[in-house]
Amino acid sequence: MDQQRSEIRSHIREPEADCLKALFARADLTPESRSKITERAIDLVKAIRGRKTNSLMELFLEEYGLSTNEGVALMCLAEALLRVPDTETMDALIEDKIVPSKWGQHLGQSSSSLVNASTWALMLTGSVLDEGASAGIGNTLRLAIKRLGEPVIRKAVSRAMKEMGTQFVLGRDIGEAMKNARLLENEGYTYSYDMLGEAAMTESDAKRFHLAYSKAITSLAPACNAQNIQDNPGISVKLSALFPRYEEAQRQRVLDILVPRTRSLALLAKSVGMGFNIDAEEADRLELSLDVIEDVLSDPSLADWDGFGVVVQAYGKRAPYVLDWLYTLAQKLDRRIMVRLVKGAYWDSEIKTAQVGGLDGFPVFTNKCATDVSYIACAKQLLGMTDRIYPQFATHNARTVAAVLELADDPNSYEFQRLHGMGEALHDIVLKTQNTRCRIYAPVGPHKDLLAYLVRRLLENGANSSFVNQIVDPDVPPEVVASDPFSKAEKLPIPSENSKTVMPKDLFQPVRPNSRGFDLTDPDTLVRISKAREPYAAHVWKPSSLLAVEVEPGSTATMFNPSDPKEVVSQVSWAKVSDVSKAVSEGCTWSADARERAEILNRAADLYEENYGQVFALLTREAGKILLDCDG
Repeated sequence: MDQQRSEIRSHIREPEADCLKALFARADLTPESRSKITERAIDLVKAIRGRKTNSLMELFLEEYGLSTNEGVALMCLAEALLRVPDTETMDALIEDKIVPSKWGQHLGQSSSSLVNASTWALMLTGSVLDEGASAGIGNTLRLAIKRLGEPVIRKAVSRAMKEMGTQFVLGRDIGEAMKNARLLENEGYTYSYDMLGEAAMTESDAKRFHLAYSKAITSLAPACNAQNIQDNPGISVKLSALFPRYEEAQRQRVLDILVPRTRSLALLAKSVGMGFNIDAEEADRLELSLDVIEDVLSDPSLADWDGFGVVVQAYGKRAPYVLDWLYTLAQKLDRRIMVRLVKGAYWDSEIKTAQVGGLDGFPVFTNKCATDVSYIACAKQLLGMTDRIYPQFATHNARTVAAVLELADDPNSYEFQRLHGMGEALHDIVLKTQNTRCRIYAPVGPHKDLLAYLVRRLLENGANSSFVNQIVDPDVPPEVVASDPFSKAEKLPIPSENSKTVMPKDLFQPVRPNSRGFDLTDPDTLVRISKAREPYAAHVWKPSSLLAVEVEPGSTATMFNPSDPKEVVSQVSWAKVSDVSKAVSEGCTWSADARERAEILNRAADLYEENYGQVFALLTREAGKILLDCDG
């Protein structure tokens, strides 16, 4: 299994073209199979459009997708409202995002009264806030209304965001969620509950989340009355919610504290016959997640339980190798586990993290068709592992659903999943015509926790290339909505990374290359850094003045490691007063032009990067800096 973990790491930022080549081989779809999947997908698209019962999310994106200025403004507003600390900034933000947009052209265009009402409110708000709309008494009155109404406007915008969010959350608490779930449970759906909230920031946060998960499992226990665990409700758990320092630098504390917390919840879920899924998170946490998963699942007390599950994100380049590892782990432990396959929820932050960090590539695909290819290849892989894995295909894409239906032999060996508030029509059709299980992923939590979840859903589905966006657009033919991602991927150039996504090394081009960064969550990178620093573990530096004139040696001083006062770091030669005088008298204006100065500065930067082992060792031993500081 160590070899498989090494293979997972080796593919973290593999070039997209190489990934696609391997995925095509794994999928191994004949032209005939791809053609059948396309036909099936087109039929599903037509059936969905024939129902004319689109969800609020679909209707909203039809009117305010990320391809419109207004959609982008709303996204920025919703995302930023999460962090605005004061009312003055919030007022300025609302004015900045709402005034310039053309809300009037969207008025009455949606078939949803809620979307139209929101448009009307935004249009009126924009009109009130627009100081340059007109002169004279009308403008004077508008400014007076603005001054009197800022708190009202602020409240209205926040309320509108919350109202949108409530469409995608099943209940404010687990009791309300279970009550709201009964209607669709009677139609044959099952549920997986997720307690809303972002990562724990403090230990008290982590304890609160742990208690919330425990209470939710206990509350759901009476509903777990089926013999087959797949027919019972489930719960999804975020590891980052259970420990505030869920990071590679705190690995030992994670294993000592997070593993027991996760195990206790898994044991509680086992005791009531419930499915228990570990949610996927950011790419830099995958290595640590796999360690936690292996530790928990290996506990003998969890034997003879088929309810432990793991979420895998297909947009990650390591996804198929993670599936191989999970299958081997299940074999080794003689267990049967669940795997929920999703597209992925953190694309924007993964791209930006890699760019800012100056890494050597991205951990996720930059082309949508590559993610779609990966999903289908991973789906086929999972369908070949059903002796040890129960696949759960989370998707709102008719093409993906068609592929699974075409590739699967036994409808009882897997299930489909959708998000509450999305994909209703597609899953209703599948549930009633294909005799497969369908589960709804249902967030639960108070209004204050809605916004972050809503922003992720809008980012995932807001682009005009997304299925959720296209399915409600009558101008997009069914053949386009259900088009074959393999055909698109075959036409990608080499290198295949999307030209609109700037590679990390090119972030500041054509001015300069980006500085080199280090992925401090990657064990291989940490080993490489350790080897580079090793020659300087006991080195004693001897710094002295560097001047253009001769200087006499000054007094020396011994510098020690602040974390180990016995360890000598350097013997420093101090400059004398006469040296300072010489430096000042001999100094002159640097006559080099800008180009030469730039070349010298870039050369200095190159030397820092080439000698990072010595630099990192010195920074740590002299000043006690951690690796994150050294990287910075």
